Amino acid sequence: MGEKKLPSVLIFDVGGDFGVLESHVEFLKKHFNLITMKDFKKNKKQLHEKITSIFVFERRPLIDQELLESLPNLKVVGNSGVGVNHLDLKLISSFGVKVTNTPHAVSDSTADIGMALMLASARRLVEGCHIATSPQTKHFAVDWLGVEVTRATLGIIGMGSIGYKVAKRAKAFDMTILYHNRNRRKEEDEQAVGAVYCKNIEDLLQQSDFVMLAVNLTSETHKLIGKRELELMKPTATLINISRGAVVDQDALVTALQNGIIKAAALDVTDPEPLPRDHLLLHLKNVIITPHIGTATVQALQMMTEEAVENMLAVLNNRPVPSEVTLK
Repeated sequence: MGEKKLPSVLIFDVGGDFGVLESHVEFLKKHFNLITMKDFKKNKKQLHEKITSIFVFERRPLIDQELLESLPNLKVVGNSGVGVNHLDLKLISSFGVKVTNTPHAVSDSTADIGMALMLASARRLVEGCHIATSPQTKHFAVDWLGVEVTRATLGIIGMGSIGYKVAKRAKAFDMTILYHNRNRRKEEDEQAVGAVYCKNIEDLLQQSDFVMLAVNLTSETHKLIGKRELELMKPTATLINISRGAVVDQDALVTALQNGIIKAAALDVTDPEPLPRDHLLLHLKNVIITPHIGTATVQALQMMTEEAVENMLAVLNNRPVPSEVTLK
């Protein structure tokens, strides 16, 4: 008997700035015949009927109507990552194609970056590094102070898998944990991390020393944090965003940071990414910005690829899909 023929998956590229990691290719090839966008465009007539899935890595390839119309046997779009705001779910579903994501693979690494940003901002680590390494530094000032995370109040907006992992970490710092979520978590989940539910986001904003955003970007959460919400926060509070840049009204955030409405911000995400080099957020001393590295670990990216493959194969083999994204 001959070897079982592998299904074909469309990918953007291998390697480079936006291609699938070369270290993941061997694993992918165990389950799929890989077709890059370059090869597809060159040999569309020979390949268009073979492709049954698309693996989206780093938001590529771009999936539009033209591409969908050219793939008559497409069954699934497997997204690497939890956020799918770069995908037109309505358009894709109109072609009878399923969309999957990888929420389980990203939760630990993203929670880690949330804690790292909170600690770095509270203890002014970026500023401290500059002072310690500056040629102009002659001594360390005794009145150069940060604040403690331990026993402070953390407000988590979005208590899904990532937000809950943040709460588990914050518990170890003896933090008071508040959370606001579309749906309240089970009582046993709350008790396990000592989290208190705030039905109204306003209550959370007014009480928290650190406010961490861990929501999906939807029409409801677009600019969820704006002028009104920032003005409800303590003047000593810090805003941390590990979700998506568009969840925050960045113009309002700049104003709040410049005028002492809040103390600081720590952002792993912005809108757009990267920000224009002259954007005011890049030049404020009370802001830390990292280049969307919430899932940028060796372990997380490997797990994301594995989870995406599991999802795509489940669709192709008519099995229950572990992480299907559906239109709300």
